Amino acid sequence: MKLSNKLILSFLLSIFVSIFLISYTSNFMINKRFETYLVEEQQKKLESISNDLNKLYSDNDYVLYQREINSYANLENVYIEIRDLNDNIITSSNVGMMMHMRGIHGRMMRQRSMTEGNYVEKSFPLMEGEVQVGNLIIGYIDNSYLTEGALLFKETLTKSIIISALFTLFIGLVISVLLSRSLTIPLLDIRDTAIEIIKGNLTRKSKVKTNTREIVELSDSINYLGESLAKQEAIRKKYAQDISHELRTPLTTLKSHLEAILDGIWEPNENHLGILMAEIDRLSNLVDDLKNSFRAREIEFILNKTYFNLSKEISMIVTNFMPLFEKKGFSIDMDIEDNINITMDRDKLRQIIHNLLSNSLKFLKNNGKVEVVLRKENNKSIIKIIDNGSGIKRDDLPFIFDRFFRARDAIGDNSDGSGLGLSITKSIVEAHNGSIDIESSYGIGTTVTIVLPLND
Repeated sequence: MKLSNKLILSFLLSIFVSIFLISYTSNFMINKRFETYLVEEQQKKLESISNDLNKLYSDNDYVLYQREINSYANLENVYIEIRDLNDNIITSSNVGMMMHMRGIHGRMMRQRSMTEGNYVEKSFPLMEGEVQVGNLIIGYIDNSYLTEGALLFKETLTKSIIISALFTLFIGLVISVLLSRSLTIPLLDIRDTAIEIIKGNLTRKSKVKTNTREIVELSDSINYLGESLAKQEAIRKKYAQDISHELRTPLTTLKSHLEAILDGIWEPNENHLGILMAEIDRLSNLVDDLKNSFRAREIEFILNKTYFNLSKEISMIVTNFMPLFEKKGFSIDMDIEDNINITMDRDKLRQIIHNLLSNSLKFLKNNGKVEVVLRKENNKSIIKIIDNGSGIKRDDLPFIFDRFFRARDAIGDNSDGSGLGLSITKSIVEAHNGSIDIESSYGIGTTVTIVLPLND
């Protein structure tokens, strides 16, 4: 069953049950209260008849005539009987009047499809001054209070409740249809968008017109998913192109050199074979970088964390790099706070520092200098690698951690990098719940800041 039909049926069922309960309860309570009111009025009427007859009896010098009783009985539509204290009948209204009264009331009840009432009598004292001399018997039909007007009122009340219930049900149907459409039309659009995304149409957007916050958020989520998938698809294609390009260069070099040897243009001497070996090493390193890049998301599962002295470890790494810097006429200094201990993968730390110092070494110019700083702040280690190299252009900074990205203008002739080092470094840092940030001014220098938690 469609969602719209389910919503409509659910709304209608809820409305129907609510209307039924309210109508039944209201009708029952109003009728009950109305009948109670009529019974009380009937009782007051009987008491009034008794009082009037006692007054008439007193005004007539304690005598009641047959014609007066008959007249009063006809007027009030009751049967009147006077008995002495020994329960002997002294006088009464016409008995035929009682039967006539019952017949009229019975026909009225049948016309209204109601149960015919029973004849009942009530006794009231007949007084001479302060002394009771007899009893007034007043006979009537027990539901005679249900007069034509009362029955008409009850029927009108019931009809009005039924009409109101039907009218309310109709309004509920209209509202449920409109509400169902307002909910299902945006959802159908979101569903169609999701189907198009599944089919590969990543440019499809969900455009819903609704003020329901949850549906708007769902639409935005679907659109964001489509955009993310489109970006990932673009990254995948670019990644494949970059891999193809990076692998093609050493393979082309190897192929051209081998063809030269096979054609006799080059002799297979140590020098030429050394060139081939260098290209093979470059290709092997590129494959290793690719492997590490692919495993970047899995680093946190293969970390071998130990507790060690971070200050000593970084000092040792910097010391090992000093000959490389001095060989090229550059300098490297340290400003390391002592006795900073950390829990992390020691080999991964070496890889991080090695990558960053190697990058700095590539980009140094005349009088090149690198400074490595280590500080402890708020239970975190702050590592800074500051150089005065060629720097990075502002436009290149947002992409500096992307795979295969290389700022050619900054690198100059140093084009032997794979563009994966910083991407791998960032993955390692984040796997240790840390962060890495690069600030650079083109032509002035670069500062890399790494923040690592000490107790992880």
